[in-house]
Amino acid sequence: MTQTMTSELDDFDTLTQRYSRELHAHCYRMSGSTHEAEDLVQETLMRAWKSQGTFSGRSSVRTWLYRIATNVCLTNLEGRPKRPLPTGLGTADSLASDELVSDEEVPWLQPVPDTAVVVGERDSIRLAFVAALQHLPARQRAVLILRDVLRWSAAEVADALETTVAAVNSALQRAHAQMKERALTEDTVGDELTADQRRMLDAYVEAFWKKDVDAIVGLLKADAVWEMPPFVGWYVGAQTIGELIATACPGGVHDMVMLPISANGQPAFALYMRTPDGDFTPFHLQVLDLDGDRVRHVGAFFETELFATFGLPERLPADWRGDDGGPRAALAPEGAERIAAVHGS
Repeated sequence: MTQTMTSELDDFDTLTQRYSRELHAHCYRMSGSTHEAEDLVQETLMRAWKSQGTFSGRSSVRTWLYRIATNVCLTNLEGRPKRPLPTGLGTADSLASDELVSDEEVPWLQPVPDTAVVVGERDSIRLAFVAALQHLPARQRAVLILRDVLRWSAAEVADALETTVAAVNSALQRAHAQMKERALTEDTVGDELTADQRRMLDAYVEAFWKKDVDAIVGLLKADAVWEMPPFVGWYVGAQTIGELIATACPGGVHDMVMLPISANGQPAFALYMRTPDGDFTPFHLQVLDLDGDRVRHVGAFFETELFATFGLPERLPADWRGDDGGPRAALAPEGAERIAAVHGS
């Protein structure tokens, strides 16, 4: 073991700070759950701590940690069902008039806060990419991530998974074939938001605040897709989505406040719904996929426990926005601190 590697392992607190966020991204890609990823990272670091005396120095500490994390994830995934989005259930798309049916037993895919991962890895945690990964068998998933995302050699992957190079190449070929059907790679991502896209997102927020369904429909692509776990239905087409919002969404004019967040390397919003008392409480998180200056996909996640994961406040005061759509009122100090943490400000 080199002196540099020895020093890195000796300062385990620094080691944890250095690698925990990228390990979180890795475990999230494998598991599809930001909550499970947190536990898997802790298990990885615990195993690393206990076995640091056996580290031989044949690879970097980073590679060694990823090897441990990958095998922790594979053990965790044994016998577990995939984490889908509603579009991954194999059912036909729904009509806006169809009954809303939720399934709390399905372990749904979860969004991940950008603040939980390193900036350089946001491209490989796009919601559609991670959703497609969940349809791969666990070992194929691991091979594809290690080869295509982390850019390991086939020999390095074979060593980490205790298999052969031939088996790694075969698994990667099968994984590529399945991902190709979905036209997805970790590189199929957009650039930074343009000025037009930012203006469009401002209009999107305003349209929900006013519950202007026509405006919302106009900001969606004609063939946009809307899905909202734990509800099993999914919806295709701007007009269908507009009808769904008009008839099934409980909020009215000035009932829906949307705070900007960032999830999965994509624009996202935390939607708060007005209560009978006048204040606002968590309703769902929206993760948006854009195509030019229109929205082509919305994942609306109704697991309100995710608001805490994103560092969001439990409520917003009744005067958060005036009825004229003007500037937001001051937030309670603790809420302001949480929002600042989300945005890194």
